[in-house]
Amino acid sequence: MTEVKGVGAAALTAALGAAAVTEVVVRASDRPPLALAVLVALAGVAPVALVRLWPATAAALSAVAVLSGLLIVSPVTVAGIAALVVLYGAAGRTRPLRIAAPLVLPFVAYAALAAWDDRPGGLALALALLGVTTLATAVGATLRLREARRRHRAAEQSAAASLMEYAARGERARIARELHDVVAHHITMIALQAEAARLATPGLPPDGARRLTAIGDTARTALTEMRRLLGVLREDVDAESTLEPQPGLHQLNALLDEVRDAASGSGVRLIVSGAVEPLDPGIELAAYRIVQEALTNTRRHAAGAAVDVELRYNGEELVVRIHDNGPGPQPEADSGHGHGLAGMRERAAVVGGRVVAGAAPGAGFLVEAVLPTKGATR
Repeated sequence: MTEVKGVGAAALTAALGAAAVTEVVVRASDRPPLALAVLVALAGVAPVALVRLWPATAAALSAVAVLSGLLIVSPVTVAGIAALVVLYGAAGRTRPLRIAAPLVLPFVAYAALAAWDDRPGGLALALALLGVTTLATAVGATLRLREARRRHRAAEQSAAASLMEYAARGERARIARELHDVVAHHITMIALQAEAARLATPGLPPDGARRLTAIGDTARTALTEMRRLLGVLREDVDAESTLEPQPGLHQLNALLDEVRDAASGSGVRLIVSGAVEPLDPGIELAAYRIVQEALTNTRRHAAGAAVDVELRYNGEELVVRIHDNGPGPQPEADSGHGHGLAGMRERAAVVGGRVVAGAAPGAGFLVEAVLPTKGATR
């Protein structure tokens, strides 16, 4: 990129030099000598070659050459004026105003001299050169100021984004600490008390011992799953060795087996229809959690009821239905605004689906989730 810019400056210098020489030759006269006029014209445009390295110095050299030519009655060329515009603009663009602004002082002095000398057309030319150089410097300084403001805004936005990221990390760490200190303690106590009750209760029936064991296993599973989630929240903890993939539909049988073991004589069936196909992990996780929450609600509100879990693949959608033959919606919970149902609806909404829940046709309770399987995950 630097070489390209250098070639561009050299090409511009050559083009301006050729134009200046051509103009001098076309306007050739005996006063001053042609050779001197050509040298002065070239001296006015040659500093353009230095614009990348020393723009202020190049502008000053070009100004001295142009003004020297004017003082020896060598008219300034159009190429010389173009060189002044380029150099003064570059000086204003790349150098502080305290350095670029004084570069116009030679033209101020020349304008004052032209006004005192009262040479025909001299004052107009001097004012034109002063205006051109001043305007070029001002435009360059404006561009420089705009670029500085843009960089400042970018730096502010980057700093604000960093602060927000650090604040979010701190908040996640705080939430993780509170969950660990409060929830993990209580879940651990549930597991310990279930195990203690199984061991300390004399004459405990086998079915009761099995249920207490299931309670302890469920508590430990919940504790393990919560710790995995805490590992995601706490980025400052290297939990890579303990992280596991989020559950999906391939783990649904294990979930149903767990429910069967904990249920008292009730049956849980899994019904799958349609062509089974692998789905997006987000869809599978949402379906798994919806089934999990629905089964939890069934055990809570319709203990002992038989449950059918149906997965229906129909190409564009996955329909998940959880139907029990229990007493159906309770009057106090008929509004459908419980935390469990709200959580299911939120999970479905995240992947572009929907959940309806209520009394099933005939008897019992029905939860139905419709999840898009193609192009709807967001």
